Parts: sequence; structure tokens; C-alpha cells
Amino acid sequence: MTITNSAGGSAGADYVAGLPIGERPPFPVDGAPSWDIFPYEGDLEVRVLQAPELPEPPREGEDGAESCAQCARPDPDFLWTDEHWRLSTMEEPAGLPAVVLLQPRAHHDLLDLPPERSAELGPMLQRVEAALLALGGIGRVHVNRWGDGAAHLHLWLIARPEGMTQLRGSTLPLWMDVLPKPSAEAWAATASRIAAAMAADGGTAHV
Repeated sequence: MTITNSAGGSAGADYVAGLPIGERPPFPVDGAPSWDIFPYEGDLEVRVLQAPELPEPPREGEDGAESCAQCARPDPDFLWTDEHWRLSTMEEPAGLPAVVLLQPRAHHDLLDLPPERSAELGPMLQRVEAALLALGGIGRVHVNRWGDGAAHLHLWLIARPEGMTQLRGSTLPLWMDVLPKPSAEAWAATASRIAAAMAADGGTAHV
């Protein structure tokens, strides 16, 4: 659905028309680089703002389940599955205690998620958060959905270590890239614990 303004134009296009394309927007004084949770310091500058790319390039799986890599993955590739949902993690360890992705088994994005699955989404997120908190030493579980890379709905649940308040807030995924990574053995053991916690309430653990 496109929202139009009172003059009949689209809100998104009207906003883009006012952007400084081809220029470097200045850092606001109170912008993210000034936050105590921002992971970088030193001389930074905003990238040159590029012109819109229209139509946007298709996302992976945009043409349906037949072209979707997530739909093609067998259940043993996941940590845990049930009839309608699947939970995975990153193949390589990330710089945080645990990172998992929750997705519906069927090929849906958030906008076309069937009512039955939509009703299950909140409880499923609670189950996954509880499984991550049960690992111990987890201060908070961040839930993120971007959706720019793939058309198959996937929600990231990212565990912040307890006490590491410098990692709180929206910059946690940036810290995930730069912090030391657990060993492959520790990452696999954590995945098994998450899968077992999920399976305790139904479904199948695959690791």
C-alpha cells in the first residue's frame, strides 16, 4: 500500500525528493557516533548518499518458494523445527553468546503471514527468548527484522551478555561483527542447548 500526501503524491517519493543525493550528510551532534554504545571512534564520515535504485533489485526468494534457498533447506540444517516453524543459527560463530533466526516453514513474508501463523508468532518469540535466557549470563535478547535480503520472513534473536551495558540498544549487531568469537565447539554446544530447550515444549531438536 502506498500512502499519499494531501497533494496526492507518495510520502516515500516526496521524502526522497528532498534528500541531498550525491552529497555527504553531516553527522548530527547528538547522532549515533556520539552515543556511549557506538562501537567505533575516531575520524568518521557519512557515506555519499546514492540515488534511489528503482525498481529495487529482487530479494532472494522474491519469485516464490521455488527460488527460495530457505525453503529448500532440509530440517536437519536447523537447530529445531515443528510443523510450522524452524529455528536456525549462523554457520560460523558470531561475536556474541548466541544468535538465532526464527522463520515460518512455509514461504511467507510478514505482510502475507497467514492469521494462524501470525497468532503463533508472539508465543514463538517468547519461547525462543526463554531458550536463550536459559543459557545463563544473558542480560537481554534483542529481536530484529530487516527483510531487505530475503523474501522469506526471518527474525533475528540476538543475545546480549549480562552486564555488558556498552552493547545495549540498536548497535548490538555492529558489536557482533567486532567482538571475539566463541570457539566452534562452544558455538555448537550452545546451539544444542537452545535446541533442547525448544524441544522441551514440542517440536524436534536436530543438533
